[in-house]
Amino acid sequence: MSINLNTLSIVKIGGNIVDNPEALNSLLSDFHQLKGRKLLVHGGGVMASKMAERLGIETKMLDGRRITDAETLQLVTMVYAGWINKSIVASLQKTGCNAIGLSGADANCIPSERRSPVPIDFGFAGDPVTRKINGKFLSTLIENDVVPVFCAITHDENGSLLNTNADTIASSLAVALSEYYRTTLYYCFEKEGVLRDADDKSSLIPLMNQEAFAKLKLQGVVANGMIPKLDNSFKAINQGVSEVVILHAKNLLKKTGTRLIIG
Repeated sequence: MSINLNTLSIVKIGGNIVDNPEALNSLLSDFHQLKGRKLLVHGGGVMASKMAERLGIETKMLDGRRITDAETLQLVTMVYAGWINKSIVASLQKTGCNAIGLSGADANCIPSERRSPVPIDFGFAGDPVTRKINGKFLSTLIENDVVPVFCAITHDENGSLLNTNADTIASSLAVALSEYYRTTLYYCFEKEGVLRDADDKSSLIPLMNQEAFAKLKLQGVVANGMIPKLDNSFKAINQGVSEVVILHAKNLLKKTGTRLIIG
């Protein structure tokens, strides 16, 4: 299908926003006010970790990614695809935004491959297969003014659900839907953008290319969960996404933050 000049905003929100009712409601109100076609992807790792602690289930993380055994998979599915996803959809309906909550298994939207256990076994963790994403179905929803809201659960096409990094889901959807739209990907979280000093919001890096990212990673300025976020962002830009912006959730309508560029 040829590219449609219509634009699509893909907004990803993280667990720290999801876990803060005031911040979440403000973000969802702004999301509703975004002009044009849109899609929302949410995480929920903070709430999942809190629930795991309440249930006595150990949380294991590596480089910002959760190691998911069978018990943890049940937990994150209930939290991500259940309570969080449907609560967000209900809140969007309240604003007048007609949304539908989805996992990657629904309508075969996001088939994934279980991650190799070598060199590290992440358990039931998956990586989306971008070429298999059901863009036709999603574009049909979008063209009928229905806003897809995705949680961080996909499937392996063989009956198993997979815990999948929400940043990766957002970037994969942006790439797949760039066949249909000019896509802009917004990563919303609790910082102004990518900062040189995590405790100083005035240290915002307004523009970043891949070379600068590599240097900042070696220096330890960029670390933990920001690494997969930026990896996915530059991968998306190199595969057809028009623009990626990393910003504070409160700045979604102003669209100010760290803008990622090629070159």
